[in-house]
Amino acid sequence: MREIVFDTETTGLNPATGDRLVEIGCVEMVNRVETGRTYHAYFNPQRAMPIEAEQIHGLSDRFLSDKPLFSALADELLEFLGDAPLVAHNAGFDFGFLNAELTLCGRPTIAMSRMIDTVPMARKLHPGAKHTLDALCSRYGIDRSHRIKHGALLDAQLLAQVYVELTGGRQIGLSITEMVVEETIVVAASTAVVARPIRPIRPHFASEEEQERHKAFVQKLDAPLWLEGVAG
Repeated sequence: MREIVFDTETTGLNPATGDRLVEIGCVEMVNRVETGRTYHAYFNPQRAMPIEAEQIHGLSDRFLSDKPLFSALADELLEFLGDAPLVAHNAGFDFGFLNAELTLCGRPTIAMSRMIDTVPMARKLHPGAKHTLDALCSRYGIDRSHRIKHGALLDAQLLAQVYVELTGGRQIGLSITEMVVEETIVVAASTAVVARPIRPIRPHFASEEEQERHKAFVQKLDAPLWLEGVAG
């Protein structure tokens, strides 16, 4: 199954009051494994960047001044998204800005039924704990040392790892019987995804000869510790 994990950076909190999208980062996953394909873009918001927002993501008016408008890259972005489910942290926020930009440039909006929000997933698994992206990375041992400021692509890459943990970790999709493994493991190779069969489990047990040799060896031991205090 193909899914897109994404994150956005904006000029503020509410597109209804004029805030705009300034960055988007997307990570493609197939069967919960990153394929290596990503989409990343900055946009000129055609408005001043509030200092409070700039302090969060570091994107200044000067940096964004020569970036394309969202409308110039809308079709390219939609092609990358395709019809895949879209995963985001506090997804209503990101969907709100993405759909507001699509509306402004006359493109169809993305159905909310495609939205997968990792915040309620985290709340269900870890009630009472912190559910920020930083907190979840710490909980699952995901390295975020290179995350100095918020960045859409970096945050999407971190969230992709968190999403795997929230949905069962790396054991997802494995169905093991006594001798046959029915599923396959997906291996990402550049932009291609290759299915490779998993080898059957090999039995590991001592033969009768090995058990007899072990028994003979134990009988030669002089006062083994595990027999201390045991009546003869």
